[in-house]
Amino acid sequence: MAGTNRRAPARGKRSAPRGTATSSRSSAPKRRFFDYPRSGYEGLHRWLPSWRFSVGTILAFGFLGAGAAVAAYASTTIPDQADDTKAQTTTVYYANNPDGSPGEVMGTFAAQKRTLVDYATLPEYVGQSVAAAEDKTFFTNNSGVSITGMGRALLNNLRGGATQGGSTLTQQYVERYYVNKTTTDYVGKFKETLLAIKIAKVESKSEIMERYLNTIYFGRDSYGIQAAAQAYFGVDAAALTREQAALLAGIIPSPNNWDPAESPEKAEQRWNIVLDSMEEEGWLTAAERAPMVFPPTIAYQRADTMGGTSGYLLDMVLDELRDEPLAFSDDEIRRRGLTVVTTIQKPLQDAAVAQVDAFRAGTLPSQDGAVPDPRTRISLSSVDPKDGAIVSLYGGADFITDQRNTVTYDNVQPGSTFKPFTLIAALEQGVGLTTKFNGRTPQEFGDWKVNNFSNGQYGDIDLVQATADSVNTVYAQLNLQVGPETTAKVAERAGLPAPVDTNRANVLGTADVQPIDVAGAYATIASGGMRVDPYIVRTVSYDDGKIAYEHKDPTERAFAADVMADTTFAMTQVVEKGSGKTWIKPLARPIAGKTGTSQDNKSAWFVGFTPNIVTEVSLSQMDELGTTQESISQIGKVKNVTGGTWPAFLWQSYMKDVFAQPQYAEVLQFPARANVGGKPTPTASAPTETVVPTEEPTQAAPTEIAVPSGLEGKLEGDATAAIVNAGLVASVVSESSDTVTSGRVIRVDPKGGTMLASGGSVTLVISSGPKPVATEPPPTVAPTPAPTP
Repeated sequence: MAGTNRRAPARGKRSAPRGTATSSRSSAPKRRFFDYPRSGYEGLHRWLPSWRFSVGTILAFGFLGAGAAVAAYASTTIPDQADDTKAQTTTVYYANNPDGSPGEVMGTFAAQKRTLVDYATLPEYVGQSVAAAEDKTFFTNNSGVSITGMGRALLNNLRGGATQGGSTLTQQYVERYYVNKTTTDYVGKFKETLLAIKIAKVESKSEIMERYLNTIYFGRDSYGIQAAAQAYFGVDAAALTREQAALLAGIIPSPNNWDPAESPEKAEQRWNIVLDSMEEEGWLTAAERAPMVFPPTIAYQRADTMGGTSGYLLDMVLDELRDEPLAFSDDEIRRRGLTVVTTIQKPLQDAAVAQVDAFRAGTLPSQDGAVPDPRTRISLSSVDPKDGAIVSLYGGADFITDQRNTVTYDNVQPGSTFKPFTLIAALEQGVGLTTKFNGRTPQEFGDWKVNNFSNGQYGDIDLVQATADSVNTVYAQLNLQVGPETTAKVAERAGLPAPVDTNRANVLGTADVQPIDVAGAYATIASGGMRVDPYIVRTVSYDDGKIAYEHKDPTERAFAADVMADTTFAMTQVVEKGSGKTWIKPLARPIAGKTGTSQDNKSAWFVGFTPNIVTEVSLSQMDELGTTQESISQIGKVKNVTGGTWPAFLWQSYMKDVFAQPQYAEVLQFPARANVGGKPTPTASAPTETVVPTEEPTQAAPTEIAVPSGLEGKLEGDATAAIVNAGLVASVVSESSDTVTSGRVIRVDPKGGTMLASGGSVTLVISSGPKPVATEPPPTVAPTPAPTP
């Protein structure tokens, strides 16, 4: 048997029983297409695949995987840039400098604080520093990915180590610029890898680095290299030193934790790592490295843009950006990187804030330590009458604490600052400044009883004196003559929001207004009659420098120039001789203005102007609950605060600073008094028909004029017109009568037919109707301020 060549049965195979034929082809089992479990084997071997099957399977899956990867790459498209990475900071500036450039920064609006910069404007070492910190192979790796890095990260993750991504700078760029979220799952990482490979083929290294630098977060609420350079060093990114660039690059992986202000040791450690890598890559020589020291950073305070007094200005800017014609959405305002130049002049704004702060502290010259109640609310704003530009505005001490802007939000009764609108209405109807009315007090007009401030008694006085001394009884008569509705329409044409109250006492300022609207209406007077509406945004530009908006000068004439000249003249007498004389006249230049005090001294005003600036100051006060206006508390020795006291005082103190500015230093004159009168002046907005006069024989003007006859029983308006048309001056007084209908003439003094010199005064006694039987004391109308003691 030693020489036999018979082969022992294979292990695991079953031997045929002895005596059984094995060579017959017909008796062999039929081979299956998929021989699994394997036939001819027993036990474990029956279930183990053959090596051929194993290799084939691996190759099949390999080819399938490769095909799937190729298909996935081919189907990968580069998405649009993520919205957040487009966001740029909108910056708001004070008014333009004399050279036309924006002034100082007032504040910013941002979803992410970012300003885009071109990579070409940055020093070469900025990009090199970032590459040294994040991916030393960036400039030489053309695939955009690192297989070894990803493999090392995968192995570490499978071993249970700290999670690693193994991402190149290009992959980080894809994650931040296109995906805009951190991906941790392997499917997501695979997709990012394919996108990085594709992007590396179509975008240049400088383009990738530029977008990366403008996208990543550097801490201190700063996105992008420009915002980071400002936040850490107070410089532009183009001015970063090597040391500063290395510091910013080093903290990229964990900027909030590695900020030098939070962890100086870790920040310096990372700084050294970056410099070591730069030296290894040949981007920095040993000689350059040797003298370098860790750079200091500036202090960082998380500032609230809307805090302090500037918050009120920025809130007004937001309102104008949202409104027509701009109509920007909040998202656009915070993402489009707009440049907004306001009308606010920084020196004037600083003066306004300083003056109000000092007034509250009682430290202004001549204030003698008098301090207003903490609840006393103060508005101060200045407007350019040329176009309505708000050049300064104090709306409160801190917008975060109190968002009610005293200039644009508070409802304040205007008091006698409303009287100029009635004066304008009268001048437009041909009632000149020489028209006289009786100024005695009190006077009753039906059930309306009017008193003068401090019960001041006057005889027949003209409208100039009535304006200077703010005589209520005269202006009540004037308002009834021109019509309260006409006064309201004049106020609306000047700039007060419609509808203005049409009650007969509106001339005394009974309806609430916002101080900025009064400033705007007075600016219309100061402009010579051009309609002026206050605004704060002068220009808006997009991030590419294109102008989005530029304010246009007003073109609508609201009033005739001669009417404005006479109105202004009467208002100058408030300063020269009347209720504003004590504090305003010493400024020694032409100033027109008006004091105003509401009933029970709940508000007090002085609004004044020169030909090139209008300023309003108002004081009011809320109760302890902040819901109801109450009388202004005593300030110093002044128990009853009127417009001629502390408002006029604060006005003149602030305007001294204004007049010290070069643009307001020149003393400007108002237009000469025009002496409107005789026949009505047409409103400026209504077209007038030009009539060619016919020739008539000239006649010498009469030296004496007869008082018109037959006026008894006529309506007040008709009788007044007859007197004025005759060349005389009408003076109207009221008197109760049981026989003459209210509003009609009882008698004329002197009587009809009496000869008077041209311009002589005729008194019309007008019926106020039967004297009512009072069941309770009649209401008292708000007194107007008298000259400050």
